[in-house]
Amino acid sequence: MIFLYKNDLPDEFLQAIKTSVAVDTETMGLMPHRDRLCLAQFSLGDGNAYLVQFFDYSKANNIMRLLSDAKILKIFHYARFDIMMLYKYLGAMAKNVYCTKIASKLSRTYAQKHSLLDLCKEVLNVEISKEQTCTDWGSESLTEEQKEYAANDVLYLHQLKEKLDVLLKREGRLELAKSCFDFLETRVQLDIMAGDNYDIFAHGA
Repeated sequence: MIFLYKNDLPDEFLQAIKTSVAVDTETMGLMPHRDRLCLAQFSLGDGNAYLVQFFDYSKANNIMRLLSDAKILKIFHYARFDIMMLYKYLGAMAKNVYCTKIASKLSRTYAQKHSLLDLCKEVLNVEISKEQTCTDWGSESLTEEQKEYAANDVLYLHQLKEKLDVLLKREGRLELAKSCFDFLETRVQLDIMAGDNYDIFAHGA
């Protein structure tokens, strides 16, 4: 089932979390210094998705509490972007994170594609649609197609983590992956500080 809320998650959702939660975001575009955060999606890995539309960021107290809780694992796909957008607009840095995109790139080195669509298809044998990728997430009312698209971005992350952990362990890269996940907080802070045209890790003067 898909549940839709405004500005924040309900208290009951936080109370239902055991050890981990899948997280994703939708924005007006892919330029963090221009495009605003519109939607955040969550799942406990139980087949349900919880969507939160943002109209007032200051009211997202439960989401901020969740992101800051280091005891709860937050599972993302391409965490670097999602963490940055959540931090920029909600002011809460996600602690204790896992990125399925990083895990895939470290373990599935035979593959050239590491998108969520490709991972779901190969690793889980699940077909998901990406037709709503370019859509107006800032609209006051979301269509059923948008809701389904947003839900799919979190519904399979727990399963993917489980499968990718097996591969990471097999290839001896589980600890390396954890180090990458831990570095994401610093990477996000650098992204925000540097803007769109500067990377301290880039070659050059």
